[in-house]
Amino acid sequence: MRFDIFTLFPEVCAPYVQESILKRAQAAGLVDVRLHNIRDYAPGKHQVTDDEPYGGGGGMVMKPEPVFNAVETVLGSGAGDAPEASKAPTPIILLTPQGRTFNQEIAYELARHERIALVCGRYEGFDERIREHLATDELSIGDYVLTGGELAALIVVDAVARLLPGVLGDPTGAEDDSFAMGLLEYPHYTRPAEYRGWRVPDILVSGDHGKVARWRRQQALLRTRRRRPDLLERAPLSKDDRKLLGD
Repeated sequence: MRFDIFTLFPEVCAPYVQESILKRAQAAGLVDVRLHNIRDYAPGKHQVTDDEPYGGGGGMVMKPEPVFNAVETVLGSGAGDAPEASKAPTPIILLTPQGRTFNQEIAYELARHERIALVCGRYEGFDERIREHLATDELSIGDYVLTGGELAALIVVDAVARLLPGVLGDPTGAEDDSFAMGLLEYPHYTRPAEYRGWRVPDILVSGDHGKVARWRRQQALLRTRRRRPDLLERAPLSKDDRKLLGD
């Protein structure tokens, strides 16, 4: 899968995508992360990428020309359209506080694409024509404002990449993550079995895989009820789940 990140500060993103799981995934040819400097596509000697907003007000606004030029040059003049009838169009996603809130369901949705483009905002945001005539989607990572969209883009890349076959060492690793199964994840323990008098639950060292699986499910349910009851309300619970919760 290919990720194209469009940003005014590619050096912010480069270190992260060159380490750990993303580094290994790229070396294995499973993921291709490409960084594009929007400034390289700005016309004129000074390559200006922002300007004052019409109507007055503070701050600067990202100009349409550099962003359109960058995305259309990299993706093709029909950016956002399917290159072939058999292929889905490439999503062109603005990272903005005005977008729909990114979650695990959206990560699965994006993982079905062969390629996605992520456009990082800066300053007071985008010229509205970018939103109306270039972007196909907008994502936010929460109800707060960051200096730019680079951190948000990296979050999307990381969350989506780990869902791709072969990216994680454990082929089922992503299935038990928090939110992947609609619940928060169960507690984890590792060696030593006892530390400062705190012991690992006996059931985890019992060797009874059936009991371990049941315990983990119960802990996930209880933890979700305590910390994120809103998730539990939406989760499809079986009769056994309700017994584990004591309902």
